[in-house]
Amino acid sequence: MFKYNCLNPIAEVGLEKFSADYVKTEDVNEAEGILVRSAAMHDMEFSDNLLAVARAGAGVNNIPLDKCAEKGIVVFNTPGANANGVKELVIAGMLLASRDIVGGINWVLENQEDENIAKSAEKAKKNFAGTEIQDKKLGIIGLGAIGVKVANVAKHLGMEVYGYDPYVSVDAAWNLSRDVKHVLNVDEIYENCDMITIHVPLMDATKGMINAEAISKMKDGVVIMNFARDLLCDEKAVLDGINAGKVRKYMSDFPNTTTVGKPGCIVIPHLGASTEESEDNCAKMAVKELMDYLENGNIVNSVNYPTCDMGICAKAGRIAFFHKNIANMITKFTAIIGDNGINITDMTNKSKGDYAYTMMDVETPVTKEIVEKLEQVDGVFRVRIVK
Repeated sequence: MFKYNCLNPIAEVGLEKFSADYVKTEDVNEAEGILVRSAAMHDMEFSDNLLAVARAGAGVNNIPLDKCAEKGIVVFNTPGANANGVKELVIAGMLLASRDIVGGINWVLENQEDENIAKSAEKAKKNFAGTEIQDKKLGIIGLGAIGVKVANVAKHLGMEVYGYDPYVSVDAAWNLSRDVKHVLNVDEIYENCDMITIHVPLMDATKGMINAEAISKMKDGVVIMNFARDLLCDEKAVLDGINAGKVRKYMSDFPNTTTVGKPGCIVIPHLGASTEESEDNCAKMAVKELMDYLENGNIVNSVNYPTCDMGICAKAGRIAFFHKNIANMITKFTAIIGDNGINITDMTNKSKGDYAYTMMDVETPVTKEIVEKLEQVDGVFRVRIVK
């Protein structure tokens, strides 16, 4: 029996995927698995019972990844589960930034008492005229699940699409329209595109990547859209660009005091994945990841440990090791297991940055005494008996 805790409300359609072997607990210290959306976890103390955290969404800024890794706690996210919801909002953002729809709606509300509003509107509408997106050049920075969907729709809308992603996956490449111009230097997007949308994860290398230098390379009248993370853009530099006439509009899904109410900024209240479908998809994927890990030790879509999948264990036992990504670890593990007369029938070892994950299937169950010996190996964070 496994226990799980929900730090945030999780869609019931996802929780229904748990088998009878799972029970929900309100005591987070009892849980082997935690499901979370936006709850802040950086100041939490993690119980030794905790094995995994599944984020029902893509961003994991609210979770201390290294702290979890060093305790042998796997952190999952759900990439692509909310991609369609974000894609649709990006398309809406393109239209809102191109045509002053918001200004027009506000004018109608302000003049709702006007008995001749229809006639007045004919005179006023020139103040809200905009441009069409057909034939415009759209630059997409980041061709993950969302970026690819945006690119393909934009092509159908008659746009010329540039895509930049030095780490584009094979799956993304297969799903990307052949008509998208895949550029190798992001400057090509800055220099050529009328509209630019960013879809990359927030990390040290990407923080503030849309800065004054990048904006200086952009076309006059560029539209910048940020539906990924607010810190990807140096928003003070964006405001300087708006004031200088360089940036026509800044479309953001992240309200803050820097941009809200500022001329040229259209800010919405983080609605990217706020659809019933996205929340359902994220919940179902998070539960699936959590169950496969707790039952089989398999890791898919982890942000702090490598992907590692050995399927369902058909042998007497399976053991998992969380350790530093350093030399000779496997040799030390196999020596201890072999000295105890246990035969290893299958094994896999994967690494991700400073951290590594090893799984072994064995012909006889591993005892707690053997686990204690394995945990004494220098560089080991945790040893888990999966079966």
